[in-house]
Amino acid sequence: MSKTRTAKFKLGQVVRHRIYPFRGVVFDIDPEFNNTEEWYQAIPADSRPRRDQPFYHLFAENAETEYIAYVSEQNLLPDTSGEPLRHPQVAEEFERDDDGEYRPRHSQLN
Repeated sequence: MSKTRTAKFKLGQVVRHRIYPFRGVVFDIDPEFNNTEEWYQAIPADSRPRRDQPFYHLFAENAETEYIAYVSEQNLLPDTSGEPLRHPQVAEEFERDDDGEYRPRHSQLN
């Protein structure tokens, strides 16, 4: 029986990668790895994350572009910059409140 871990980050939270220069907002969470084997094997073995941890879908951006990222919890840190995200899909899925927090436009919890 596997032990399910509670996700450290929540929907709408802005995070940054601990190694690579990108940040993003969480729009979905998998309790453990749920992508293709091909995707997993494409990661260099010496930096391949464990499968038994939450993985986050992000509307991500770096200095050059915006994209969707799939990142393990061990590779994320909270982003405390307070800077808004420019990714075009963020405004479709979230609204930014007066405190700079992102709230889902369509609540999935009811």
